[in-house]
Amino acid sequence: MTKQEYITVKEALTAILDGVSVLPTKHVPLLEALGRVLAEPVIARDSLPPFANSSMDGYALRAADLVGATPETPATLRVVADIAAGTVSQTMITAGTAARIMTGAPLPPGADAVIPVEDTNEPWRDVERPLPTHIQIHRQIQPSDYVRHIGEDIDAGHVVLKAGHALRPQEVGILAALGVSQVPVIRRPKVGVLATGDELIPVDAPLQPGKIRNSNGYTQIAQVMALGGVPVSLGIAGDTEDDVRAKLQIGLDAGVDLFVSSAGVSVGAYDVVKSVLEREGNVAFWRVRMRPGKPLAYGKYGDTPYLGLPGNPVSAMVSFERFARAAILKMAGHTRLNRPQINIILQDEIFSDGRESYIRAVVAREGDAYIAATTGGQGSHMMTSLVKANALLIVPEGVTHVKTGEQLTAWMIDWPGSIF
Repeated sequence: MTKQEYITVKEALTAILDGVSVLPTKHVPLLEALGRVLAEPVIARDSLPPFANSSMDGYALRAADLVGATPETPATLRVVADIAAGTVSQTMITAGTAARIMTGAPLPPGADAVIPVEDTNEPWRDVERPLPTHIQIHRQIQPSDYVRHIGEDIDAGHVVLKAGHALRPQEVGILAALGVSQVPVIRRPKVGVLATGDELIPVDAPLQPGKIRNSNGYTQIAQVMALGGVPVSLGIAGDTEDDVRAKLQIGLDAGVDLFVSSAGVSVGAYDVVKSVLEREGNVAFWRVRMRPGKPLAYGKYGDTPYLGLPGNPVSAMVSFERFARAAILKMAGHTRLNRPQINIILQDEIFSDGRESYIRAVVAREGDAYIAATTGGQGSHMMTSLVKANALLIVPEGVTHVKTGEQLTAWMIDWPGSIF
């Protein structure tokens, strides 16, 4: 790609996504598959349910024996068996007989329905429930009532989950029910996270004149973890090309799939990351028409994709949200790469410089509409404005003034239940 100097957000995102690929398949234990993407379809080896069973505690019987049963004229049946869950009864249910049965227990031969215990004269709320010799039933039912039939949920041989399906707890449950203990999923992306700058010190170090703690490194590591990626902390690199190269070599040795760094990509005399990329790989672009986050370098270090974020903490986090998030999700096999987006009514006016702008805001529900108020100061150093926010309002490129009451699109970085 020919290096571009100053491109749109859409152009930048397209270039970044074109530069990363879905990672290879890995088989993992069932619980480690949570949140990951299936690499292959799952075909049911068994039917679910694997046998006809009762959906209620009650009595297995023939529905024909209850024709005409009412509370005033109950049907009386002889009890011939007691079937607990996990046991199988070979006792045949014939005309005039029934078997007490627990939820999930296999239906005995001859039975075609189950009557709930609540519809009988058995004192079903009692802790002690001795097996009666006869049972009175107060209503009639149809064949198959309260019976879970074999294959009613899943037939053996059918595709249960397709490749590309993101696994939630409910999918884990189905895989467990089908006996899938090792799951083929897309490998988790390994992301090398580097913070650069002579001014940075470790988070546990006391402040010194001219120094600040390394918040960006921890923020980006947390963002990678939140996406299900595997962060590889490369620590802090000083403002020399040799130090940057040494830290990046650690990432190469660890086999990272993507580098994400903060700072060092602007036009300052000590912004060395861009220089390292130009010498050791390539820079596809290094400025984007967005606010915050104009200095954004994308290219390769060797053969590994590299995303250089700005140094200001809000700019770094917003740029990660807009670009690195989509790249990591794509590598992990996901197809839904964007945050949820909704239309909001602005509660206070916004002024912009014409770049596509991402304004920190709080979105709330008001009747049938969503409203949004900005979180105050929008400086790229003001981290508390992100802590307060649950959304980023997108001011389109070319728009310099949005009035109170006008509509914007909100990119929901959080979706609290209070605003549904």
